[in-house]
Amino acid sequence: MIRLLVALLLFALPAGAQDERIVLGLSQYSVSITTNYVGSEILVYGAVRRDAPPPEDEPLDVIVAVEGPHTPVVVRRKDRNLGIWINSASVRVTSAPSFYAVATTGPLDDILSRTDDLRYRITIPAAIRSVGISAETDDPDSFVDALVRIREASGRYRINEGDVRLDQQTLFRTDIALPADLTEGQYRVRIFLTRGGQVLDVLERDIGVQKAGLERFLYTLSREQSLLYGLLSLAMAVLAGWGASALFQILRR
Repeated sequence: MIRLLVALLLFALPAGAQDERIVLGLSQYSVSITTNYVGSEILVYGAVRRDAPPPEDEPLDVIVAVEGPHTPVVVRRKDRNLGIWINSASVRVTSAPSFYAVATTGPLDDILSRTDDLRYRITIPAAIRSVGISAETDDPDSFVDALVRIREASGRYRINEGDVRLDQQTLFRTDIALPADLTEGQYRVRIFLTRGGQVLDVLERDIGVQKAGLERFLYTLSREQSLLYGLLSLAMAVLAGWGASALFQILRR
């Protein structure tokens, strides 16, 4: 009976699912946010390990997804009432990625089935709509669409179809640009091998993003020694005011 079940499971898997595996590398596994940080790029590269020649009937495709830390987001809609713009309704997304980028070897609609997209939450709509939502409106989807549209315009959500280079169905690479306003935390990198729209293999890696140098010192001080941080801020403000006043007096002479 056990042998029969194993045979049925193997038969149910897509062709080549047990023969192709991802071997991955990243150009860096950590990003330091300093005072002069203006963004960076992560090189994602790797190869496909096989136990047998690849099938010739359907090409292999690669999808790379980079996902930032999840944070709660409140999306508000403004309506004009008596000439004044006021908040009329809001939707609270309890957990949405602060950054989300997808790079592929081809059009997502052609290389990824809807079933596997819902299963692995790869595309932006699948990643966003899968999180919990509390709404004050009967149409929360329009607010989620607005969130995606705003973050796409700012570069924090994007899909780069065709940006993954795949050579001889074996070697692949792509560059993922990270914006300057990164949220501190763990960024998840996921790589998917697909054939005929079905996911054959998945590999995950993490990239740590944290403040460094003076920014790290000030951030830690403000969180762990809030009183001292406040006193230092007050002293610096007084010193700056006194210095400006002294300079003004010198210039008047």
